Amino acid sequence: MKTVKNTKDARSFTEVIQSTFQEFFQKSSAAGITIIVFSAIAILWVNSPLSDLYHDLLHQPIDVHLATLTLDFTFEHFVNDGLMVIFFLVVGLEIKREILVGELSSARKAALPMIAAVAGMIGPGAIYLMFNYGTDAARGWGVPVATDIAFALGILALLGKRVPLGLKIFLAALAIVDDLLAVLVIAIFYTSTLNMAMLGAAVIILAILFAGNRAGIQSIRFYGFVGFFLWVAVLFSGVHATIAGVLLALTIPSRSRINVDAFTKRIDRLQTKLAQTDRPQHAETDRLDVVHAIEDACESVQSPLHRIEHGIQPWVSFFIMPVFALVNAGIHLNMTMVGHLTSPIALGVALGLFAGKQIGVFTAVWASVRFKIAELPENVTFKQIYGVAILCGIGFTMALFVANLAFTTPEQLDMSKLSIILGSAISAIAGSIWLRMTLPKPSTAPSR
Repeated sequence: MKTVKNTKDARSFTEVIQSTFQEFFQKSSAAGITIIVFSAIAILWVNSPLSDLYHDLLHQPIDVHLATLTLDFTFEHFVNDGLMVIFFLVVGLEIKREILVGELSSARKAALPMIAAVAGMIGPGAIYLMFNYGTDAARGWGVPVATDIAFALGILALLGKRVPLGLKIFLAALAIVDDLLAVLVIAIFYTSTLNMAMLGAAVIILAILFAGNRAGIQSIRFYGFVGFFLWVAVLFSGVHATIAGVLLALTIPSRSRINVDAFTKRIDRLQTKLAQTDRPQHAETDRLDVVHAIEDACESVQSPLHRIEHGIQPWVSFFIMPVFALVNAGIHLNMTMVGHLTSPIALGVALGLFAGKQIGVFTAVWASVRFKIAELPENVTFKQIYGVAILCGIGFTMALFVANLAFTTPEQLDMSKLSIILGSAISAIAGSIWLRMTLPKPSTAPSR
C-alpha cells in the first residue's frame, strides 16, 4: 500500500476552503428549487378544498419535555422558533468562517461586499418607508432588506461556467454580510419586552460556551448540550429565539486539534501499520484499531466549525428550509388580495426588493470603485455587477421570516407574503435574463 506523499497528495488549506465553497455553491441551486416546490405546494394546498388540513397542521400542538421543563408550541411556532434556530446556526457559522479565513478576512477583501450589503439594505428600507411612513405598517420596513443566499446563488449556478469566479464570491460574501445585518435587525428592532432574568441567564450560558472554546473543548456534544439551554434562555428572554443560533455559532471553535502536516505524518504511520496488519499473524481487531485511529485522525484535522457546518447543511437545505416554506408560504389568493397589490404595504415590499436592492447595491459598488475605496473582482464588469444587484432582490426566506415578526394582522401578513413572492420572482427572472445577456458566451470551440 502506498503512503501519502506530502507534496503531491496532501491538499493545501486554500484548496480545502475552495472545494468547500464549490460544494456549497453547487448545493444552493438544488436547495432553491426544493424551496420553490414546497412554496408552490403550500399555496396550492391553502387554496384547495383541503385547506382546513393545512391550518390544522399549523396549529398542531407540539410539547417538548425536559425533566421539569415543558415547552408548548404549535407546529408553526416550533418551525419558526425552533427549527429555524438551526438555520441561523448555519448562518452564524458561515459568517464566522468568512471572517476568519474567507472573503471577509481582511479589510481589502471585505470592503466591497460590506459596503454593497449596507447600501443594499438601506435602499429597500427607504423605499418601503416612502409608502408606509407614519402608519402602523411602518414596522415592516425590515421585510425587504435581506437577500436569500440559496436562491441568489442558485440562479448563478444555473448559468454554469459562464459566471466568473470573482462574481460568485462577491455575491456569496455580500449575502453573508447581508445575513449578519439581517440578524442585527431582528435582534434590535423585532424584540419584544425583555425578561431581564432570562436575558442574564443567556449571558451566563454564553460565557460558559466561550470559556469552553478558550479551554480547548472540541466536543460537539458539549456545544450542542449547552447550546440547547442557551436557546431556552433566549426563547424566554424576549429576544427572538433564533438569535441563539447565531450566538452559539460564534462560540464554536474554528481550530482543529492537529494541523495538516501532523495529520499527514500520522496517516503515513497508520497506513504503514495497516499494511503490516495484512499479514496472517495479525488479528482482525488489530486492523480495526488502525482503521479507528485513521477515523480519529480525519476528525481531528477538521475543526468543530467545519464538521458542524458540513454535517447539518444538507438538513437545513433539504429539510428545514422546505418545511419553513411549507409553513409560511401558504397564502389565500382571491380577487380582493390581487386588488390590494397597489396598497402601500404591497408596493413597499415588492418595489423595495426589486428596485431598492439593485439601486442600493449597484450605486454603492459604482461609488466605491469610482472613488477608489475598493476594486471590482477580477474579470468582473459593472454590467455583471448590475445583474447580481438585481438578484439581491430575491429576499424570499429571510423576508418571510421578518414578515412574521413585523405584521400582526392576517391581512397585512398575507399581503406582505404575496408581495415577497412577486418581488423575489421578478428579481430572479430579470436578474437571470440580464446576466444571460451580459455574461461571456459559452465557448463553441470543438473539443480535441
